[in-house]
Amino acid sequence: MRGIIARALLLILLISVGGCSDRAELRYIPPEGVILAFGDSLTRGVGSSAGGDYPSQLQQLIGRQVINAGISGELSADGLQRLPALLSQYQPDLLVLLEGGNDILRNQDRNQLKQNLAQMIALARQHNTDVILVAVPEKKLFSDSAPLYQELADEHQVVIESEIIASLLHNSQYKSDPVHFNNRGYNALAQRIKSLLHDYNAL
Repeated sequence: MRGIIARALLLILLISVGGCSDRAELRYIPPEGVILAFGDSLTRGVGSSAGGDYPSQLQQLIGRQVINAGISGELSADGLQRLPALLSQYQPDLLVLLEGGNDILRNQDRNQLKQNLAQMIALARQHNTDVILVAVPEKKLFSDSAPLYQELADEHQVVIESEIIASLLHNSQYKSDPVHFNNRGYNALAQRIKSLLHDYNAL
């Protein structure tokens, strides 16, 4: 009887441990580590003054090198073509992927956007690079994030920040124009990324 109970407990333990592996994880980023902040104008820092973009502010907050690889106006298809060279050049520990806003604003095909982002996640993993996916809202007043971002996070088991961009865009004190942030808004984004890094033991 004791042997049966012991085997049952062991089975429950193994199932529990296996279930934990489904949670997205981040590895520790050493002090000499590199983070690649990749995306469009929200990564570039349009609307901020010098040093006010979120990658620059994040670098100051966490003491790790953060590369600003944002290009204003970029569509996800162009980002997909641009990403491999940057991954090879910098060999980053982490990719912060904030892409797709221009696809949504220009009414591009959502399935194609999702496929492009999925391929970017796959490219990062081929380079042994972890990913934080930052969601972008729908093209509607006071809208929440587009559902495809959470779908991607669930399907590919990546860490997601699903609310910060939509939240900041709802508040004029954080914006320089209807779709870009000021220094204060980019600081809030940098602080949120820092919190995620701590939550997932990457710092």
